[in-house]
This record gives sequence, structure tokens and C-alpha cells, in this order.
Amino acid sequence: MNQTKISKLLSYILRHKPEALNITLNKNWWADIDEIIEKFKEFENIDINYEQIEQLVKDNDKQRFSISDDWKMIRANQGHSIEINLNLKPITPPDFLYHGTATRFMDGIKQKWLISMSRQFVHLSSDLDTAKKVWMRHWKPVILKVLSKKMYENWYKFYLSENWVWLCSEVPSEFIDFWI
Repeated sequence: MNQTKISKLLSYILRHKPEALNITLNKNWWADIDEIIEKFKEFENIDINYEQIEQLVKDNDKQRFSISDDWKMIRANQGHSIEINLNLKPITPPDFLYHGTATRFMDGIKQKWLISMSRQFVHLSSDLDTAKKVWMRHWKPVILKVLSKKMYENWYKFYLSENWVWLCSEVPSEFIDFWI
């Protein structure tokens, strides 16, 4: 099986449904790599080894995963639809952050806010290039400029994931410059 398919399955398991492969996540949402290898073989007939997982983590362009300091555990950095605590500390954001989305969501965003949808947090980028990568996945895309510093000054919390994705619970429309 190619690395892309393995990465997608690993994302699904670690971010959304660990029970699909009967994977156990610890209290900090780490999964044992040996268990991942065993369950991939048992449930999906995927023969993967530790070196392949390590390479997958290293080569992932979005750095979706982290391996623990002892190299025995793996977890998703963000994008979870399950309620988890990644032990992220609130941090002061830059003046502006960016979000790539589709035009079909614009009416709802303009009327009320940008919400996380099925994820735990809204994902924001500190640069336009990263936002454009997200933007390119959508038909009729839009980049939103988020007035993150003003949000922060109004008591909204921001977090920075291990792979440099900015996270917040929501972005009210009054803190968005709409770009098309």
C-alpha cells in the first residue's frame, strides 16, 4: 500500500475514529506504534513497519503527526473531530491569520462566524502560501484574512499546534476581512 493511503488511514484513526481499528489512545492521545502496526495488519491486512511509519511522519508535507520523545508513540497534531486535549497553551497570535475555504460557505460565515465544522478547532495559517494550499482544494475558493490580534484583545484564545497550525474555537464575522 502506498504512503498516501497509509497516511490517510492513520489520520482517520488518530484524528477521528481510533475504535475503527480497536486502537487505544492514552490520556494524552498518543497511540502505541507497535499496536498501530499490529492492528493495521490484523484489521486492514496492511503490512507496515516502524521505519515506514517514521518515514511517513517525516515526509508528511503538513506534518500531521508527531512521534514521542522515546519513539514509541504517535499522535495527530490537530484536525481531530473527537474531543481531545493536546495540552496546548494559549499564545498571542500575529496581527493577521488566514483561512482558505470555499465560496459555498461564505453566506454562513458572513452572517455569523467561521466555525470548526466537524473538527475541534478552526485551522488558520500565518502565511498566505499555506492558506492557498488549503484554498486550492476547493472549487470556487476564498481566502479570509482573520484579525487575530483584535480577537485576542477581545479575550479569544489562540493555540499553535506542533506543526505550526494556528487554532481557535471560532472566528466571529466581525473579525474577518473577506477576500475573494
